[in-house]
Amino acid sequence: MARPPRQLTPDRSARHLFGAEIRRYRELANMNLDRLAEVVKYSRSHLSRIEVADSMIPPDLPSALDAAFGTDGLFGRLYGIARHEIHPDRYRRRMEMETRARSIGCYAGQVVPGLLQTEEYARDLFEVSNPEATKEEIDEMVAVRLGRQALLRGDRAPHLSVILDEASILRPVGGHDIMCAQLELLAQQVHTSSCVIQLLPFAHGSHALMGGQLDLLTLDDGTSVAYEESIATGQLLEDTVRVTARIRAYDLLRAYALSPTDTAAFIRKVMKGLPT
Repeated sequence: MARPPRQLTPDRSARHLFGAEIRRYRELANMNLDRLAEVVKYSRSHLSRIEVADSMIPPDLPSALDAAFGTDGLFGRLYGIARHEIHPDRYRRRMEMETRARSIGCYAGQVVPGLLQTEEYARDLFEVSNPEATKEEIDEMVAVRLGRQALLRGDRAPHLSVILDEASILRPVGGHDIMCAQLELLAQQVHTSSCVIQLLPFAHGSHALMGGQLDLLTLDDGTSVAYEESIATGQLLEDTVRVTARIRAYDLLRAYALSPTDTAAFIRKVMKGLPT
């Protein structure tokens, strides 16, 4: 028995409206997803995810839809709005996309990124940033953070490339023992079969990614997304123009960063100088 189509929510966002209009015009044309996939040259599964707003809209799809349905630029205009909106489910979607990532590029400006944090390092950060939280709430935050790291140990672990700003390893977090353990973990991970870590020295000066953290995800279907994070907010970027700009900025930083070998030596030098 065929599963009934998922209910749409076109009033939720421009992305949801875009998907709802695909289904509406498809049904008006008496066309199923398989037939539409043949016409617009996208897979049935990809179109299905776009209809329910679970997947990004490729930039060349709107014109193909307008041509298929004779809608005189309707989908192009909807895409012009949807590509700039902040997705209402961006945090959940970011986590879902992370589990689908085949490669992850990360720039960390002030703290070690979550995928490489030790338990005590993460706990100290959560306690400082959530002073009114109970111990149970902090425990839950730490558990979620550590749970994310499981994807790096699976059979299909993504390749992780990390650029650490010098500030992220010079600023002591949680005291000598906690910071020493965190730096030791980083030193061990600078070059493994699935991870490369490079340090960007202060001597490089200013750059385009200062002031926050950036994650670049290449998903299992070949698409790329970016997630920018500041003190208490995050923004999921899915349109090609802005994602491409972040990729270029990241690649430029990587060119100026230390090699993994030099990065490990730098980290161990910092460890020796930690105040006790």
